[in-house]
Amino acid sequence: MAELILVADRVLIEPDDGERLTASGLVLPASIAEKEKVRAGRVVKVGPGYLMPNPEYSEGESWQQSRAAVRYLPLQAEPGDIAFFMFKESIEIEYEERKYLILPHSAILALVRPTPDDILGDLDGLL
Repeated sequence: MAELILVADRVLIEPDDGERLTASGLVLPASIAEKEKVRAGRVVKVGPGYLMPNPEYSEGESWQQSRAAVRYLPLQAEPGDIAFFMFKESIEIEYEERKYLILPHSAILALVRPTPDDILGDLDGLL
């Protein structure tokens, strides 16, 4: 997926489109889950962040090291996180025969970040 470059504060999410089980044991098909306002998915890629001016930039002397006029404020979301987001803010795309959602970082309501213990616990179950 190295060819797909996200700009600014955009986040690429692989949506969780599967069936869901309610607390009472009812199975909700994916078509019902699509109508929800808040959805969840796995963060695949993130853009560089919010664009802001670089306070160290100056059009000073030619002998000084060249500095960029802008900087990016990084985003909180990281690849591998589970994001809960406002579905109406997302745009659906198909890339390499898979469906993804692109949305602004501001549409993300909450993130669940797996800890190293979670990952190691999954590996223990495989052994």
